[in-house]
Amino acid sequence: MKIDRLIQVLLPHDQKFYNLFEESTRLLSKASVRLKKIADADAPETRALAKEIEDLEHQADEVTHEIFGELNATFVTPFDREDIHELASSLDDIVDFINGSASRFVLYDVQRRTQFMRQLMDIIVRSVEAVGKGVSCLRDFRNSASLQKVLRDVNSYENEADAVFEQAIGELFENEKNVIELIKLKEIYVGLETATDRCEDAANVLESILIKHA
Repeated sequence: MKIDRLIQVLLPHDQKFYNLFEESTRLLSKASVRLKKIADADAPETRALAKEIEDLEHQADEVTHEIFGELNATFVTPFDREDIHELASSLDDIVDFINGSASRFVLYDVQRRTQFMRQLMDIIVRSVEAVGKGVSCLRDFRNSASLQKVLRDVNSYENEADAVFEQAIGELFENEKNVIELIKLKEIYVGLETATDRCEDAANVLESILIKHA
């Protein structure tokens, strides 16, 4: 065991990083649920939901900055500094893409809602929920079985999103004759699918932390 990891194990440390990561995933979950509501929202409600998501994204940014600030000010961290930085950045990326997807519905005045959008939004909610469970597992590395299940779930959801995305793009290019509408919808699909990719990125960081502490 490396000496820095031995120090991490032996010395006490407070709960601030765990609390901040859990706050980050709480905000992320709220944003994903609001994104899913856009699937059945009219134009005014879509604007309101997008604004709520934007506010949540700003709150999540503040949490991320607080994590980085604590990282610079803390001598002993619960796990490796680079993993703390990487996990915070990965969670921030997820909420950024959720916010970007919501804002595009408003920016492009997208009136059409497809089954593929609904499916991708649902996958995002499930992926975010799984990532949140994984973050909670960080408090006790002995609970590795639960974390491993989270990692499998997120990977499965990302594969599911890839399949939905491919179907969506195939249907779009086959049936949509309006080029501008095609471009708008394609960007929506790309943003939603990328959010699931970022969930997998966060899960990969969690896996790296698990391996180091196994």
